[in-house]
Amino acid sequence: MTSTPGSAAPVDEHAPGGGAPVGAGEARAEGADGLAAQATQVLRRLVGRKDADFRDGQLEAIEALVSGGRRVLVVQRTGWGKSAVYFVASRLQRERGAGPALIVSPLLALMRDQVAAAQRAGVRAVSMNSANAQEWDQVRAALDADEVDVLLVSPERLNNPRFRAEQLPELSRRCGLLVVDEAHCISDWGHDFRPDYRRIKDLLAELPEGTPVLATTATANERVVHDVEDQLAAGREGADVLTVRGPLARDSLRLAVLPRAGVDQHLAWLASHLDELTGSGIVYTLTVGAAEDVAAALSKAGHTVAAYTGRSDAEERERMEAALRDNEVKALIATSALGMGFDKPDLGFVVHLGAPSSPVAYYQQVGRAGRATERADVVLLPGHDDQSIWRHFASASMPREDQAAAVLHALGESARPLSTAALETIVDIRRTRLELLLKVLDVDGAVSRVQGGWAATGQEWVYDAERYQRVAEAREREQQSMLDYISTDGCRMAYLQRALDDPSAGDCGRCDRCAGPWIGSDVDEASLEGARSTLQRAGVDLDPRAQWPTGMDRLGVPVKGKIPAEAAMSPGRALARVTDLGWGQRVRQLLAEDGEVPAPVVQAVVGVLAGWGWQQRPVGVVSVPSRSRPALVGSLAAQISQIGRLPLLGSLDLVDGGPTGKPGGNSAYRLAGVWERLVVGEELRSALAGARGPVLLVDDVAHSRWTLTVAARALRQAGADEVLPFALGLDA
Repeated sequence: MTSTPGSAAPVDEHAPGGGAPVGAGEARAEGADGLAAQATQVLRRLVGRKDADFRDGQLEAIEALVSGGRRVLVVQRTGWGKSAVYFVASRLQRERGAGPALIVSPLLALMRDQVAAAQRAGVRAVSMNSANAQEWDQVRAALDADEVDVLLVSPERLNNPRFRAEQLPELSRRCGLLVVDEAHCISDWGHDFRPDYRRIKDLLAELPEGTPVLATTATANERVVHDVEDQLAAGREGADVLTVRGPLARDSLRLAVLPRAGVDQHLAWLASHLDELTGSGIVYTLTVGAAEDVAAALSKAGHTVAAYTGRSDAEERERMEAALRDNEVKALIATSALGMGFDKPDLGFVVHLGAPSSPVAYYQQVGRAGRATERADVVLLPGHDDQSIWRHFASASMPREDQAAAVLHALGESARPLSTAALETIVDIRRTRLELLLKVLDVDGAVSRVQGGWAATGQEWVYDAERYQRVAEAREREQQSMLDYISTDGCRMAYLQRALDDPSAGDCGRCDRCAGPWIGSDVDEASLEGARSTLQRAGVDLDPRAQWPTGMDRLGVPVKGKIPAEAAMSPGRALARVTDLGWGQRVRQLLAEDGEVPAPVVQAVVGVLAGWGWQQRPVGVVSVPSRSRPALVGSLAAQISQIGRLPLLGSLDLVDGGPTGKPGGNSAYRLAGVWERLVVGEELRSALAGARGPVLLVDDVAHSRWTLTVAARALRQAGADEVLPFALGLDA
């Protein structure tokens, strides 16, 4: 029962609205044929087309869920219609008297799309996520009144103490269907593993016998499929998981890879060729800084684009998603924050400036394009820095044994729960890594999230070094596989299919290997000049710290609350973020070794200082002492002093003592590491006494900004009227 071109309407990933609400009065026929007829009626009302029919595998999955109460894994390409399966199944379950469907979904964009689609079709869908906290009480009331057909939650919600205590037990008891969307996230072998997803294993064990469960993904190779199947069967002796798997190739996609080149060449290529690409689409970058730089360059070149990153707030993201759907922008320049779940069936192209770390992750992102179009263009521009970026993100996602032991010891010694902020004053682990580690320990049963923070459970926990080593090795193989995709002489689509263990892999006849190059790699001189002009633009804001970290007394630092105005530094500037495409690359090279700052960099620094816009010109220059780069910092301060004709007042003194925070450590330890260690010596104090006005404080790189904050405090206490911080690089 497959929809064929020119007959039935295709079923989009997020079933569009249309048609009248599906009521409880639908005819109920007995047997498989009766269920098929009833399911088709529901589908047609959901889609709003009287000729809509199921694609291969959709009805099979629905029958297994509704008639058999089975556990089903669906592995199908993006756009095949996985959400049509769970909307139809949940509607049929409700008509049979079952409770609401619970859908665990990883992204807010996905939730917004699905809630809107369901509501337009008469399916009462609501969500509980971090962006709609003000609506949670209304959602709880609707659930209590049995006025909800579908509840969408994030995996993190499953471990919210209040949700877990007040909502989850009743939801588990009444659940008519559990859906795990983007199920590859369950598996630590998956390209986008999320610790919170492993809590679903516990939820599965709590469901009443016969509760149907559906897991869906578009990106799972054989290893991930088997892992997800094992987890779906957990807690059910002899459970038989039905896996519905289809071909992953999409006939509309034209794949191409362009030669490696400098960032300026890639930016110029985008400026030259963006309008040649069909419709509107997405340009993916590997870092936030790169997304912002590319968006700025393309905007300057006259293209209507916007940067979509993890720094964009929820409202901004929603506005930008709508603008892309409505073709009000040519492209969103995005990090992986715009990935799974974004729904635009006619997305015309996906371009990558820098390669993702695996073919599976790459397929996940390019699969957003060409779902309801005859052709969609997919172009990869691999970068020289890709592998170093891969290594950085891979190391950040793996829990470390020493850090896990430190957290467990701290919680075990405490008589009460500890918040994440409190833990930061006991263990030197950066906030993002600490939160990831706590999630891993939580799903492994070693710690528990409770009111007031985290507590040790007393359950023995052993670091599974062998498992993490296997995962790390798998990640390295995936990275090599991505390099092989870039250099392959064979069909690119077939390569991606084989990477996902798709047995239907075959030459596509459309990619640049099958049909020859279909888009040029040339760039015009004007675009190249414009790209270089954008990349040469220097200067980013360096915001001052406003609050001391909580609990600093544990580390012997007697501060709390807001930093007093009389001790604070003013807003500052840096030459570039170290992750930026332009000056960021040059700054990274400078920070790799100690030496004189070269003239071109100094000229750029002078340009940043000239455009600062300070209310009063500095009356002198002070440098931050550096053990690792004394020549670099000293050279920078001296040259700024000479060119700007500002007195070089000297450097603070560095004294030993106290704990030391390392780069990558958390905020509390970074502050403790420099507290009372940056001292204004007698010579500098004397120089400050004769310099009435702001001083320019110079450093090499600002990580946590606590070094600059403590240095500024010391200078203010020594009589400086104002402190204006400047750093070559901003790494935050």
